[in-house]
Amino acid sequence: MTSILVTGGAGFIGSNLSDRLLAEGHRVVAVDDLSGGRIANMAEARSYGKEFTFHNLDVRSEAMLTLFQRSRPEVVMHLAAQPGVRPSIEDPVHDASVNVMGLLNVLESAARTGVRKVVFASSGGTIYGEPRRLPVKETAIGGSRPLSPYGITKKVAEDYLRYFQRYRGLDFTALAVGNVYGPRQDPHGEAGVIAIFAGKMLAGEAPAIFGDGNQTRDYVFIDDAVHAFALAADRGSGRLLNIGTGLETSVNGLFRMLAGIVGFHGEPQRAPQPPGELRRMCLDHELASQELGWRPWTHLEDGLAETVAYLREQQG
Repeated sequence: MTSILVTGGAGFIGSNLSDRLLAEGHRVVAVDDLSGGRIANMAEARSYGKEFTFHNLDVRSEAMLTLFQRSRPEVVMHLAAQPGVRPSIEDPVHDASVNVMGLLNVLESAARTGVRKVVFASSGGTIYGEPRRLPVKETAIGGSRPLSPYGITKKVAEDYLRYFQRYRGLDFTALAVGNVYGPRQDPHGEAGVIAIFAGKMLAGEAPAIFGDGNQTRDYVFIDDAVHAFALAADRGSGRLLNIGTGLETSVNGLFRMLAGIVGFHGEPQRAPQPPGELRRMCLDHELASQELGWRPWTHLEDGLAETVAYLREQQG
């Protein structure tokens, strides 16, 4: 049994990851300040009794070191973040405070307490900036220019991870994850176009498409993303790895697919394209396949249907 600390453990990805790790027989310590995460997301994890503990704590807090000293995790899954592009543009100082200073606090606490490895949630949708070639390979990070403060903080995180690996003996894998979607994603949040669109359609409301709707993203189902994190606990040492499908899906295409699943017959609203948003993105996952033995296996239509079914149940 491995003791694993999950930051952002009450969030969409973090809570699903905690469930997966507990099901595999690990002991999980979840940390979340509940600014975006929800207690309800941890219902399944809490059913594991003493194998799961939750701490309401900001990753920037000095109390993090004490928690590390008491729980002595072997592996840290660092998912806690300020997760939105638009909030990062509105308040880059807060974005850096959480995403850089919070990361450093976690890394310092981990290095001082003998943690073996940190698996870091990077952002395949922002760290590469506007890509020259698609699907994007990890080598593109060298000359990339992220378009948002959020993307900048996720890019610089890899340099800190390499520093701690080289000088403090703390191993890492950074997962550049695409646009993750699925059950437990907040339909009322800032991030997560699929949950937002589906939530609006189920309520009989027309969602807003920003710009012309031809911008593309690489959508990864939650179970596939969680599988990559679980594998990375023991594989992919010192690597940045793309976790995506390699397929582009436009916002317009996504709207049509969801409308068909929900049975929504209205037209979308149109809104101006906000700053900091990429035009096109999809991720080459060949290196993740080699290093982790990971491949995406959920077709978008199947994942969308499962997400809609979950949201229907929540609204019912």
